Amino acid sequence: MACIPAVIWGYIFYKKDPVYRPKAVQTFLLGIASVLPILLYKWSWEHLPQINIFNYTNQFSADVFSFSPYLFLPLGSVFAFMFVGIIEEYMKHYVVKKSDQGFFRNIDDAIEFSIIAALGFAFLENVLYFYYIWEFQGTEILFVSFVFRSVFSTFAHILFSGIYGYFYGIAYFADPIWAEEKRNKRHPFINFFHTILHMKRNRVFAIEKHSEGLLLAVSLHAVFNILLEMNLTFFMVPFLIFGYSYLDHLFKEKENLKGYGYLVGKNSPAHVHQVLWRKLPHRRKA
Repeated sequence: MACIPAVIWGYIFYKKDPVYRPKAVQTFLLGIASVLPILLYKWSWEHLPQINIFNYTNQFSADVFSFSPYLFLPLGSVFAFMFVGIIEEYMKHYVVKKSDQGFFRNIDDAIEFSIIAALGFAFLENVLYFYYIWEFQGTEILFVSFVFRSVFSTFAHILFSGIYGYFYGIAYFADPIWAEEKRNKRHPFINFFHTILHMKRNRVFAIEKHSEGLLLAVSLHAVFNILLEMNLTFFMVPFLIFGYSYLDHLFKEKENLKGYGYLVGKNSPAHVHQVLWRKLPHRRKA
């Protein structure tokens, strides 16, 4: 059951920007593995309850954001969801950061590999959810959960990671992109941070974009979980429509298709694979 949304969503987005297939498979498998440290952290609560973050966020359960007599949100839930967002989004991103460097042709590739890592993460997460529901709640609820998680939860991971991947792609190609930004006299505040931090302007630019991507991904992740917590599931349909439209827009942006070259050595295995990949007839030209 967990394979079905992974295959369908993977096919949809892989067609938008085909990447080197063996590397895509590796990224998917590592995306699955990125769930394991989170599971280990949760299992450790039994022996080390002091590291359970929810023991601390529950202290704010009495403080609430009240929207109506029947609609309110505990402050502790906001803190908890932000923490969950940070952990999950960074783990998915860590896969791309460590395994896919040197395989980016353009910003679209950073988005694509981030989506593939997210699909791996969502795949194992769905396996765990489906098994738990099947074991303890029955097959009737399992079907409803399958539909919701296949359509909304899996896509949510894709959306968060895709946005993070977009900003990471800008940070990854910070040197040539910043040169263009500098010619167009954009981002004047970069000079201010350059003066304070004594860092090169292109590095400040990269840190800014990387941080912006993480903040947006975590914030959207928290909002998604909050909507579920407050039973505002009717927002999921516009969430899906606008989210998909935004990712589709990013893939079609001409700037994102601009080829910046491979940041690897000419004799490295990655470079050899990429030369072969460029010769394939179905490769999209950047």
